[in-house]
Amino acid sequence: MPKVTFFNPDGSLLKTVDAKAGWTLLDIAHEFDIDVEGVCGGGMACSTCHMYIAEKFLKEIPGMSEEEEAMLEFAPGREANSRLGCQIKVNENLDGLEVRLPFEVDSQF
Repeated sequence: MPKVTFFNPDGSLLKTVDAKAGWTLLDIAHEFDIDVEGVCGGGMACSTCHMYIAEKFLKEIPGMSEEEEAMLEFAPGREANSRLGCQIKVNENLDGLEVRLPFEVDSQF
């Protein structure tokens, strides 16, 4: 099982979990009681699962779709490494993935 480490917005360690391959970061957050809203349930109709992916892992995950790019326009604090947690599926290549949560989540649709 790949390990995923979540960090608080200030960069402090939140939790490291053993994730099931094929689950999205949003699924994992919900399973392990990590405070990520995901209002649309992973339907990519909001930006409430906005997360920051550690730079060293960006090349390991698929590029974002136009739809994800459009949704991230609603995410406050968007950075170059911003992604929607509902769009990142964990696999063995992502073992050790590090994810930082944003300071605020905007529930705009």
